[in-house]
Amino acid sequence: MRNRLAYKNLPFLIGAIFLFNSFKAASQSMSLSSKAGANKITLSLTKNGELHYQVTRRGKPIITDSPLGLSCDEQNFTSGLSVVRVSPIDVRREKYDLKVGNVKTINHVLETKSVTFKNKSGALMIIDLVTGDEGVAFRYRFPDQDRKIRVINNEITGFHIEKNARGWLQPYNKAGKVTPGYEDFYFNIHPGDSIRNPRNPSVGWCMPALFQVNDSKNWVLLAESGTDGSYPGCHLQPDSRGGLYKIAFAEKDEKYNLPLSENNHPTSSLPWAMPWRVIIIGDQAGDILLSTLITDLAPASKIDDTSWIEPGKATWSWWSHPEDHTPDMYNQFTDLAASFGFGYTLFDAGWEKANSEGGIIAKATSRGVKPMVWGYSAAYFDPEKRRKRFKELADMGVKGVKIDFWCSDRQEVMACFPSLFEDAAKEHLLINLHGTTVPRGWHRTWPNFMTAEAVLGTEHYFYESRYPDKAAEQNTVLPFTRNVAGPTDYTPFALTIRKYPRLNTAVHELATAMIYTSGIIHFADSKEIFESLPVSVRDLLKDMPATWDKTESIVAQPGEQIILSRQKDRLSYIVGINGTDNVVPVKLNLARYAKGFSKFRIIKEGQDPLMTFKTETYPITSTWQYTFAPKGGFIIQFINE
Repeated sequence: MRNRLAYKNLPFLIGAIFLFNSFKAASQSMSLSSKAGANKITLSLTKNGELHYQVTRRGKPIITDSPLGLSCDEQNFTSGLSVVRVSPIDVRREKYDLKVGNVKTINHVLETKSVTFKNKSGALMIIDLVTGDEGVAFRYRFPDQDRKIRVINNEITGFHIEKNARGWLQPYNKAGKVTPGYEDFYFNIHPGDSIRNPRNPSVGWCMPALFQVNDSKNWVLLAESGTDGSYPGCHLQPDSRGGLYKIAFAEKDEKYNLPLSENNHPTSSLPWAMPWRVIIIGDQAGDILLSTLITDLAPASKIDDTSWIEPGKATWSWWSHPEDHTPDMYNQFTDLAASFGFGYTLFDAGWEKANSEGGIIAKATSRGVKPMVWGYSAAYFDPEKRRKRFKELADMGVKGVKIDFWCSDRQEVMACFPSLFEDAAKEHLLINLHGTTVPRGWHRTWPNFMTAEAVLGTEHYFYESRYPDKAAEQNTVLPFTRNVAGPTDYTPFALTIRKYPRLNTAVHELATAMIYTSGIIHFADSKEIFESLPVSVRDLLKDMPATWDKTESIVAQPGEQIILSRQKDRLSYIVGINGTDNVVPVKLNLARYAKGFSKFRIIKEGQDPLMTFKTETYPITSTWQYTFAPKGGFIIQFINE
């Protein structure tokens, strides 16, 4: 009898337990603060079960009430949601080294929490939350096990930016001959502004997207991390009325010459963890520049032995001699690399014929210079062909591959990259992506991924009439936007006057090699220019590292000026560039950065600012004053003599 009564009351007991757990979950906090309490993200549900979030810093709004949710082929998670469970707060430490970055060793503590929701039909969706000293992040996750392929029709995630904010945003170019490739200008805009005067027809805004908010007291960068083969690379929709920037998927026609499907929506079986939506927050723009939150959220390195991965500098003949593919020209740049102690030389398009005729790869290896070669994306998209080609190149003595013309953020392309990095690592090959999307933390997971283009770099002295006038300004914006996402193949030091004449000073161009971070710095310009340089500049190029142990932001004014302190082993520098047409005074306490040194050497503009340099040496001072030339720069190296 007792057993029958217990069985009879079982539905009531299950219902009571469920109601109790639901009440308990609903009463638990759906917010998460960073360990020091500065950054906080809070989830909330409307009476219709619509999910929203907001982000604050020290109680002040950074992202105001913004929508969350996914609309899938069989389930809807945009309304009718209720809380099932709120996990306890967990603390994790992300300690790792980067082969290329502003700092070598990262050691950050992150707070994490997961909130599980169910929709009207009982299907589950989890929102994972992360907070840290550098910002907050969230992602969607489906925990169920199901081999059936699911499709997301729409992601309604938005980022609500206050009306009086200002931003630096880059148009996301529509698919075309060489687009999208993240090679447009960053424009200074206000939330709600439409896209005006892009380089190419555009369908949205790129991420990373930079804003100054909270009455100019804070900076915020919107970005992605952890994008893999289960999701496309995302950008922001063009319509931002009211300051609401919404997520957009890669466009259907972003195929270039790759064999992609007609479906541009995210598809996957379950379980399914989607990319992190990253919101980097700082009191100064320099906090954004130095953030590693994107790599903190990326998977740890999948390469056990990274001793063969060596950052360095490379000579590169294409910029100065784009039509000359002769063995003699490639060999000249091999000799140039050897004379400057550069570890690498890059043989760009046309190298195969030159190698068959003149053995340019064997010549480079015989001189102790590591050859890298250019390749076309379609030749590396098919896994079997890619692995075969990588083995052939490695057997030839090639040490790295520059793979060009991806021009797509589609899911299939995002899926290609991790397997490409892995296949390359098996042959001890380094990777440089061109005509491509921005990195999304991949250089932590695959340290052989050394650099990527996805930048309006110096090749646009050939192609863009507006580039000379805007280049200096862009050079003081990109370190706070594109370069935060990952290593940037800007191809610095382009002194020869091309189709669209340069306006930046020669020192400004030289300084960009030390402002941007790139695992391999591909220097532009000719052998003749390098050999004409004064000894002090030649010595700087020989000593200059390609990655840094420590970086400090001294002056951080996007679109205006940037000054950085950089250190690598016993090398110590201060580097600055002016993004404006104005003369700008600079005052620094050099003694603060000169511990262990007695003097400093400064490289600045010479008699002809566009083409020449002047070097002077002084004792260390605590009240050093300088004047930035218009579109100018300077490089200080601390020395003992």
